[in-house]
Amino acid sequence: MKARAIKDLIEPQMVIEGAGVRLLRSFFPQESNLYDPFLLFDHFAFNDPTEGPIRGFPTHPHRGIETVTYMLEGNVQHRDSLGNSGIIGPGDVQWMTAGGGILHEEMPRRGPDGTIYGFQLWVNLPASLKMSRPNYQEVKAGSIPESLQDGISIRVVAGTVNGIEGPVQQIAAKPLYLEVKLPVHSDFTQPVTPGHTALIYVFEGEGEIAGQPVKALSMAILGDGDCIQAKTRDFPMRFMIMAGAPFRESIAPYGPFVMNTREEIAQALADLRTGTFIKY
Repeated sequence: MKARAIKDLIEPQMVIEGAGVRLLRSFFPQESNLYDPFLLFDHFAFNDPTEGPIRGFPTHPHRGIETVTYMLEGNVQHRDSLGNSGIIGPGDVQWMTAGGGILHEEMPRRGPDGTIYGFQLWVNLPASLKMSRPNYQEVKAGSIPESLQDGISIRVVAGTVNGIEGPVQQIAAKPLYLEVKLPVHSDFTQPVTPGHTALIYVFEGEGEIAGQPVKALSMAILGDGDCIQAKTRDFPMRFMIMAGAPFRESIAPYGPFVMNTREEIAQALADLRTGTFIKY
């Protein structure tokens, strides 16, 4: 098997979004579309009491993408223009297909220990599905299967690991989305489809990926190959794996919209102005 080497290491940068929410952002939508089909990855944490009241993401639109919220601690209360509402709690995942358009809000809340901790990933949609009907896949923590072997824990949100299939299904990018915990002195190998984009976000500890040292907090952009290999020595390591099939289409990003042309962006803005954005 050919292990995927690290092509680039990204140090996430602090940004402010929503109503003043501080985020660590590894990458965001750009026309260069370097990480196709992945568009954005944010790491959010509100763990310092001096930060004051928690600010969230008041009602805002999305079109042409899928947003994935993965909670570790605390929760996010959400509602949308389709009448959906609920709470994304510790260990839960929400995979939202915005498709042709949705208005929603996400308001984070601290957990019992005072912390909020999680990730948001944006996944592109191909041109043929950009205006599709919006959809949710809400997955509670207890429904996410876990592979345990030699002390290594792998939570399988999407894709297949050791014959265990994740609950998120029928996504155009055919993604692999995993949370991996490696104890000290561990070796880890995960097959990945050659030609698919593969990324690793290390958020705790340190170790090696294909023999190259990595530590929290860093996003590793991997080259091609048919597997991911990671190793720990004297410290454990915890990370997210994202892999998926690139669509190889031009994109036109604009804030919460990612379409294929500037004309489609102009149409989305016109739909917002005229009150025709929500089509379902």
